[in-house]
Amino acid sequence: MSAKSYRSELVGLFGYPVDENPTVVMIEAGFRELGLNYRYNTMEVRPADLEIAVKSLKALGYKGANCTIPHKVEVLRYLDHIAPDAAIIGAVNTIYLKNGETYGENTDGKGFIVSLRDGKVEIKGKNIVVLGAGGAARAITVELAMAQAGHITLVNRDESRGKVLTAILNDKTPVKADFVLWDHTYKIPAGTDILVQATSIGLYPDTGCPNIDYDTIMPDMVVCDVIPNPPQTRFIKAAKARGARTFDGLGMLVNQGRIGFALWTGKEAPVEVMREALAKEFA
Repeated sequence: MSAKSYRSELVGLFGYPVDENPTVVMIEAGFRELGLNYRYNTMEVRPADLEIAVKSLKALGYKGANCTIPHKVEVLRYLDHIAPDAAIIGAVNTIYLKNGETYGENTDGKGFIVSLRDGKVEIKGKNIVVLGAGGAARAITVELAMAQAGHITLVNRDESRGKVLTAILNDKTPVKADFVLWDHTYKIPAGTDILVQATSIGLYPDTGCPNIDYDTIMPDMVVCDVIPNPPQTRFIKAAKARGARTFDGLGMLVNQGRIGFALWTGKEAPVEVMREALAKEFA
C-alpha cells in the first residue's frame, strides 16, 4: 500500500488582470476526471513581477503555467527555451518544466489547428481569409502556414499591424500572404475555403458583428470564430444561416488547454469533459 501524499502537483496561470479568466474551470475538470492530484492556481502577476514569478515556478516545483494578457510577449525574456513557432509568433501562452528548465510554447494556434483536424477539415493548399492581426491572428496564421495553407489574406483595421504580420508570414513561413486594409464592408472573395474571425468583436458582453458582407459567405466555406464566450456569436449564427460549416471559439480554447494539459501531466486530456465544464460556465 503506497503512502498517502498530502502534496499536490501545481500548475497555474499568470495574468493581470486575471480574475475573470475561466481556464481553471476546464483544467481542474480534467484533473478530476482522471483522478489526478493536481491543482491549477489562477495568479494575479503584475508586469513588474513577471521575471520573479517565472523563476518561482522552479523554486516551488510547478509543472508549468499558462500566460495571458499582458505577459505573453514579455515572458519570452525569462524562459530557458522557446519553441520555433512561438518565436515566430512572438508570444508564449504555455510554459512547462523539463529537467529543471522552462520551455515556452504557443498553443493558441495549435488548438485552432486541432479543432479543424478533429473536424476533418483539410488545410493544405487552401485559400484562407483571417479577420484581424492581433495576438490570436498571429498564432493562428503561423500555425496555418506551418500546416501548408496555400494562401492567407489578412484583413485588419490597423494598417501597420496588418502589414507587419503579413511580412512575418511571407518572410518566415512557407505561405504566401497578402494584406487588405479593413476600412470598408469587406466582401469575402470567391474561392475562399476557410474564413477566420480572429478579432475580439462579439466577446461577452459585446454583441457586435464584424463589418463584412455576409451575403458573400458561401455554403462551401468553413467559417471559424475565436470567441469562446458566447460560443454561438452573431458572426457564427450568420454564417450558419448561409449554410456554411462553422467552428466556435470554445473548441479552440479547449484544444489549446488540451495541449498544455498533456505537457504538464503526461496524460491525454479528457476533452469532452473540459468542453462541457466551460460550456456550463458560459451558459
